[in-house]
Amino acid sequence: MATFKELKAQMAALEEQAAAARAAEFEAVLADIRVKVVEYGLTERDIFGRRQGARAKTITGVLPPKYRDPKTGATWSGRGRAPNWIKNAKNRDRFLISR
Repeated sequence: MATFKELKAQMAALEEQAAAARAAEFEAVLADIRVKVVEYGLTERDIFGRRQGARAKTITGVLPPKYRDPKTGATWSGRGRAPNWIKNAKNRDRFLISR
């Protein structure tokens, strides 16, 4: 039976052989891919598709107010949670800002 030191030395030798084999295969595969990219005129998008992070970000600005509280002058755009001064109103037309 082999000792721990002998097995560890064998493991290190095998790791070196595996790394060398991977490097040789890597170079061969990479060369093959480069030839095919040139031959078929492939682009990065053809191979990998559209990137998720490459989407254009939409810019959202502040919306103009749609409703105004006649007592305090507070305004609300009509989006999001309704403020207390309008949330229980059955008809919100009286709070509309005329344009």
